[in-house]
Amino acid sequence: MLTELSRREKAANIKPDPDLDVYMKAISVGGQDTNIITDYILKILGLDICADTMVGDDMLRGISGGQRKRVTTGEMMVGAERALFMDEISTGLDSSTTYQIVKSLGLITNILGGTTVISLLQPAPETYNLFDDIILLSDGHIVYQGPREHVLEFFELMGFKCPDRKGVADFLQEVTSRKDQPQYWARNDRRYQYVPVKEFARAFQAFHVGQSLSAELSRPFDRSQCHPASLTTKPYGASKMELLRACVEREWLLMKRNMFVYRFRAFQVKPPISVQAYLHTYKRLVD
Repeated sequence: MLTELSRREKAANIKPDPDLDVYMKAISVGGQDTNIITDYILKILGLDICADTMVGDDMLRGISGGQRKRVTTGEMMVGAERALFMDEISTGLDSSTTYQIVKSLGLITNILGGTTVISLLQPAPETYNLFDDIILLSDGHIVYQGPREHVLEFFELMGFKCPDRKGVADFLQEVTSRKDQPQYWARNDRRYQYVPVKEFARAFQAFHVGQSLSAELSRPFDRSQCHPASLTTKPYGASKMELLRACVEREWLLMKRNMFVYRFRAFQVKPPISVQAYLHTYKRLVD
């Protein structure tokens, strides 16, 4: 499949994205796809320099705090999950690393046909432009949810405009704040008055993006057009036996990795048990 895809790209004079090209080649290698993908993710996250270093804990010095943060992100990226939910993955990372991580997540999401939801605090403009959709939450209300291209249009209809000097992500974070909102007021024909979050939420329902979203959600589930597995009928995705098996396999893997520690602990416990056994035998003989 990769050979045919490369042939068609050359025939159409298409130059693929370098990261996408590397990922497609990695997943096309049979027998070693997991290791190659893991190495690819390590390279993206900048963890290749400490790939053979233990993470560490309170007793063992390991990798740094920023590297631990990236390890947590990498654990999710190397799996086969189709839905990823990430909260503040940019904490402790520089803007360049955050950009590379989000870009790679976008490529993997598009290739696998999945969904990735990431919450970021004041991302850089180049990172913000990587997202397809934006969800803006404030005071428990959805202020906006839809394509990134229409978010500024919505707020301009509300009378607020993002200055050229300001990043869109910073503007979205401050436009609903009572303290920062006045500086973005752009209507000269009306006197500024604080617009509460609830009014933003009501206006979004009347906005064309909000109407499209409401129409899509109100459409009943069509079993003939959708896969039956897309409609969840159980509160939990995995059974208790599956969860138990996963926990046992994980614990067994940890035991194999730390077999010396477990053998040493067994050696510590064995002498007291043996002494107790012989002690009780001696008491019975005396009696």
